[in-house]
Amino acid sequence: MSDKISTFFISVGEPSGDVHAAKLVLSLKKISPKIKFIGNGGDKMIEAGVDVKNHIDTMSVMGFVEVLKNYKSLSKILNNTISEIKISKPDKILLVDYPGFNLRLVKKIKNLNIPITYFILPQTWAWKENRIFFMKETISNFISIFPFETNWYKSRGLKTYYPGHPFLDDDYKQGKDKFFLKKHNLKNNDSLLVLLPGSRQQEIDNHWPVFLETIFLLKKKLPSLRFCLVKSTNVIIKNIPDFLIIESSVTNALKHGTAAISSSGTVNLECALAEIPTIVCYKTSYINWMIFKIFGKVNFISIVNLISEEKIIPELIQSDMTSKKILPPLLEYLSPSSKKRKETIEKYKKIRTKLGSPGVFDRAAKHIILEKDNEK
Repeated sequence: MSDKISTFFISVGEPSGDVHAAKLVLSLKKISPKIKFIGNGGDKMIEAGVDVKNHIDTMSVMGFVEVLKNYKSLSKILNNTISEIKISKPDKILLVDYPGFNLRLVKKIKNLNIPITYFILPQTWAWKENRIFFMKETISNFISIFPFETNWYKSRGLKTYYPGHPFLDDDYKQGKDKFFLKKHNLKNNDSLLVLLPGSRQQEIDNHWPVFLETIFLLKKKLPSLRFCLVKSTNVIIKNIPDFLIIESSVTNALKHGTAAISSSGTVNLECALAEIPTIVCYKTSYINWMIFKIFGKVNFISIVNLISEEKIIPELIQSDMTSKKILPPLLEYLSPSSKKRKETIEKYKKIRTKLGSPGVFDRAAKHIILEKDNEK
């Protein structure tokens, strides 16, 4: 099959998808080095050799209100994407996450009869379940990154493959890096709080003021505590105290972390794999939250709690996201001898077992190349 594929078009719209897509491209190249990759993406995909036509810096928005505000520019990018697909005539289209845009794209290109693979599926088990009927009719190949999600899709008649979760290919427990410690003037036994306010600007705008309040409260209670802010290159964060360490790599920060405060998202799972007890926080607009409350179908917002099917880490959402409510559980997590910290880490280990083994991108690439597409 690989010798019949000369061109892939990849559609990505946010930083996490850019990272995963880049790794998948490198695995696909190992199988078939001559394949050409074009599409929408970010710097990681560019580094992996993808000819990026629309950069994620202009695409990374979420929430009903934010999408409406950016509707005109996103529509322009959608039309440009359709034109690029028609010009390049790819043998396969690979969609990665970003369902609001990618499912609209599928509607516009379904008559082109190009096989479509979806990697990192829309979370229809939590929101807009009726989308699966359209997906079943238009998408050839489904690749999930969660075992419970795979079973959910299969139970509704969609042929779904589970290669494992992408984070399994990262080593979060290989030990502390002497270069990292020296670079940030850290001692091997320093307690380090990792700050993960989000990878989108609206998340930063909503979360950072509360993170700042929490930092200064902690500074009074634990003067020797160090802080590491993980900052995406696509966001602007104001009023960063000069005593904060700033890192772009989540993996590097978590390898050296003691505990974390994190925006809800896939990064919560990275914290679990790194065995970093985490307080999950999330604030969005009132309209976005009401829409989710009405149509959302899940009991938890953190993927860690969803996989575990129980609340193993705290979730502080909307009005509950305050420094006063963050502080008590966070102090427990920062204490090496606390019962809550030890219990959380033990439950994290069970999550890793559920997710599978490393080699995820290689397995996914092999599946994409060799899987016979369904007839549409």
